[in-house]
Amino acid sequence: MKNVLKVCLIFSLVFTACKENKSIEKEVIKDDDATSYASFGEKITSEKTIDAQTMLKKFKGLKKGDTLTIKFTSKINEVCSKKGCWMKLDLTNGTETMVRFKDYGFFMPLDANNKEVIVNGKAFVTETSVKDLQHYAEDAGKTKEEIAMITEPKVEFAFVADGVLMKKSK
Repeated sequence: MKNVLKVCLIFSLVFTACKENKSIEKEVIKDDDATSYASFGEKITSEKTIDAQTMLKKFKGLKKGDTLTIKFTSKINEVCSKKGCWMKLDLTNGTETMVRFKDYGFFMPLDANNKEVIVNGKAFVTETSVKDLQHYAEDAGKTKEEIAMITEPKVEFAFVADGVLMKKSK
C-alpha cells in the first residue's frame, strides 16, 4: 500500500511539472469591434471595463486593507525583464499600479511594454518593502547604484490580476 501511494505521489508531481507553460497565451479573442487580444491567465472578456483615469479615482478612494474586484484598461509602462512576472500599468498623471499575477500562475511576454491591456482582478493599496522595491528594480535592469538609493518603503496602488487581455498589434 505504501508503494502504491509513493508511485501515485511521484506520478502527480511529474504530471504537475510537465504541464504546459502558463506564460504562453491561451488563445486569441476577438471582441465586437473585431479587436484581437492575446489572453493570459483566466479567460476574461473586454466587456464592462473602466479606463485608467477612472481606475485612478477608485484607487484614491481605497484605504489600506480595502480590496476592490474590478476590470480596467491601460497601457503597460514596464514588464519584468527577467520572466514577465509583474508589470506596471499607467493610471494617468504619472501614476502607476504594480500588477502581479494570481498565484504566480502566468506571465506576460517580455516585449509587452507600451501594449494596451485589459486586466481583471483585485485592486488594493499596499506598502512595498525596501527589499521588494530593490528586487523589482533589479528585475527592471537598474544599476547597483540606483538600487542602493532605494532606502524607504513605498505606499503603492497594487493589483493582482487573474486574467489579462493584451491588444494584438495590427
